Amino acid sequence: MTDSSGTLDILRDISFECDRAETVAIVGASGSGKSTLLSIIAGLDTPTRGRVCLAGQDLFAMDEDQRADLRAQQIGFVFQSFQLLSNLTALENVMLPLELAARRDARAAAKRMLERVGLGQRLGHYPRVLSGGEQQRVALARAFVMQPAVLLADEPTGSLDFANGDAVMALMFELNQEHQTTLLLVTHDSTLAGRCQRRITIEAGRVAASE
Repeated sequence: MTDSSGTLDILRDISFECDRAETVAIVGASGSGKSTLLSIIAGLDTPTRGRVCLAGQDLFAMDEDQRADLRAQQIGFVFQSFQLLSNLTALENVMLPLELAARRDARAAAKRMLERVGLGQRLGHYPRVLSGGEQQRVALARAFVMQPAVLLADEPTGSLDFANGDAVMALMFELNQEHQTTLLLVTHDSTLAGRCQRRITIEAGRVAASE
């Protein structure tokens, strides 16, 4: 990939495929390229060479608008820092991707998803009054409400204590199975990685192991 300073040689010779509903953990030391790999898979960063194929389409054969459309339809995101909009309620945060897709049932669908993650009584609350665990549940609801083909999660339990992290982890895998969503997650948590069907280890920008 490139930035204003020129070419950045972060990832090399990375090649793997994921099946529908498969759960895959991407692990490795800090600075090994895990988060960059996730950004490239999402089409947010552009590699200098190589392909990322989603639903039979090469992301980097598209222009930015086409990638954004495919991302909105096919990819969900969960981040360590939740990435909720502070001026929107829990319900409004989950409604947002549905409204952008012009879904007429946005409010009803968002409400159902928040009830599914155990937040049916917190619909009108803003992020600032929600606990970390509740905020991550809102983020999960927002990610799954569009029923994406792929969910990309970057340290989804990294900001949570053990109890909340365990609860969010269990919920994420339940939703993964219910929606048959392919799950790729970056994590330092060996317990979380161990719950995945496959683990890909990145070292110095290369796949060191896939098991």
